Amino acid sequence: MTDTPQASDRYSGGRRPLVIVGPTACGKSSLALELAQRTPGAEIVSADAKAVYAQMDIGTAKVTAQDRALVPHHLLDMVEPTQEYTVTLFAEDVKGVMADLETRNAPAILVGGTGLYMQAVVDGFTIPPAFPEIKAELEANTETEKMWQQLNGLDPEAAAKIEKNNHRRIVRALEVCLGTGRKFSSYGPGVDAYPPTDFCLVGLDIDRGVMDKRIDARYDAQMEAGFLDEVASLPKDLSRTAAQALGYRELLDHLAGNSTLEEAVEVAKARTKKFARRQQRWFRRDRRIQWFSAVAPDLVDQVETWWAERV
Repeated sequence: MTDTPQASDRYSGGRRPLVIVGPTACGKSSLALELAQRTPGAEIVSADAKAVYAQMDIGTAKVTAQDRALVPHHLLDMVEPTQEYTVTLFAEDVKGVMADLETRNAPAILVGGTGLYMQAVVDGFTIPPAFPEIKAELEANTETEKMWQQLNGLDPEAAAKIEKNNHRRIVRALEVCLGTGRKFSSYGPGVDAYPPTDFCLVGLDIDRGVMDKRIDARYDAQMEAGFLDEVASLPKDLSRTAAQALGYRELLDHLAGNSTLEEAVEVAKARTKKFARRQQRWFRRDRRIQWFSAVAPDLVDQVETWWAERV
């Protein structure tokens, strides 16, 4: 993979922010914690779409209170599970955190597997607003190619980047065009642009077989740690974004009487493995990322040396 560009004057004399990405269960959080402990003044910023929820600790594999006492962590336990939390809110929250760290000259280590959240930081996305009623109406329309033609009339630049059968992306682009009166493309080049950045991007590469075994082992450990009790204790009026969290949605289904506990866990494991593959594909598109083996015995040393050289 290609290296990240040289830093601008913005971080001269200080560490450029480090970003650690990769699929679930590949060891991102432990790597971030070890690096932060070796780097004076470093603080960790979470870019995980589900770790923002208080009360959802076991199933999100959230870092422990002991780890947080060792190194300051940001953007954990931001909202209650009854509240919606979107990439738009994250983009607003993370700007404040990054500005504070920069003011204090505190090295930032961003870690997470939510690709869109991470790109919102790295590429400074201006996230278009959401229009739920418009979106619902568009999602109910099954004539995807006609919708693409409509988008092409409103925003040819956006339509040219979207396949005519990609219903989800067409809906989002039309939602923004119709809701704002602006072209969807006017909000920036999009997730496939990958412009030069001051951030140092590191990816953890892991064999799918090893990853699958880690996912299985993590779920088994989470169940032993009381994951089912955690889900049962959550408020009944969970927000849409909280209820979609992998593991939680399957155990909620079990608690509703729609599956056995064994079935729920197996479905959760299978869905999480598919999600991890999607994460791998998402991050592999970004040629700015420098990849390291997640199972390398000297992984921390490798990444520490590489980061220190990015000045």
